[in-house]
Amino acid sequence: MPLKNVLPTKKTTILAVDDNPTSLHLIQLLLPEDEYTVLTAVNGRDALEVLHANDDVVDIILLDRFMPEMDGIEFCKRIKADEKFRALPIIMQTAASRPQEIREGIEAGVFYYLVKPLVTDTLLSIVASAKNKVHKYRQDKNELLQRQESLAMVQSMKCTFRTIEEGDMLAAFLAQFYPNPDLALTGIAELFLNAVEHGNLAISYESKGELVRTNRWKEEVDRRLADPRFRDRVVTVVFEKNPGDYILTIRDEGEGFDWEQYLQVDTARVTHNHGRGIAMARTMSFDELFYNVRGNQATAIVHVDHGGHGGSPSSNISK
Repeated sequence: MPLKNVLPTKKTTILAVDDNPTSLHLIQLLLPEDEYTVLTAVNGRDALEVLHANDDVVDIILLDRFMPEMDGIEFCKRIKADEKFRALPIIMQTAASRPQEIREGIEAGVFYYLVKPLVTDTLLSIVASAKNKVHKYRQDKNELLQRQESLAMVQSMKCTFRTIEEGDMLAAFLAQFYPNPDLALTGIAELFLNAVEHGNLAISYESKGELVRTNRWKEEVDRRLADPRFRDRVVTVVFEKNPGDYILTIRDEGEGFDWEQYLQVDTARVTHNHGRGIAMARTMSFDELFYNVRGNQATAIVHVDHGGHGGSPSSNISK
């Protein structure tokens, strides 16, 4: 049975799952009490009970991989198969560092990793990154739910946007066209974010890691949006709805990047505080995702007649 079941507050609520009471206690000590409420469970089966009892308040799952009764991988598969919990970010803490074991976690839907023993700064940085991701998703979803227009007649459209906020609003609008708007929303928003911050604003992978770690990312984005070098750049989006597929093309005005390495979560980057967006979009939202040679134009395709992401999650994903 769960060790602890605290009534959540308006703080970010984390479900920590570990069969070691000392590890659970350490997590509770390391996470600032004024920012986080921690619910606990001792294995995957207990975690499912806690999650279903608190399904409207859990924001993040912090999970041990190896546990009795139901391990972390099986637990992940269970919740990723449930549409209600599919978008919850999962952080897996494990002593396992072998690439094959990390790949198994990624296939089960885990995009965030912490390697034991826990380091305070790394824990806080990864948790903050997951927190920002889930809050952004929920804001985008609220935008989606507020829109009730009939869109059946639209077959294609072309749009431009400049800021991350404009991209979020457009992502919520476009997601309505897809058979599964929630799945589409995650991927569209991630690709739009990448086009602005790494494309038009030229924030490098390394720079973002430091900006996120020091809580200066938003400040730097705003500074660059006002910089004469970047302020006139826009992202151009073309959406096409065909009988058998939906095609989304996203083009930024940046220098491009080496995109192929980001289609999957590299085991060397799994403990970084960012760098998962494109892989998440490819895995969760689209049946095909690729870039042009330069790396400043993404094409994302959903097949609606072949059991792909137009209906339910599919692992039939190509570059």
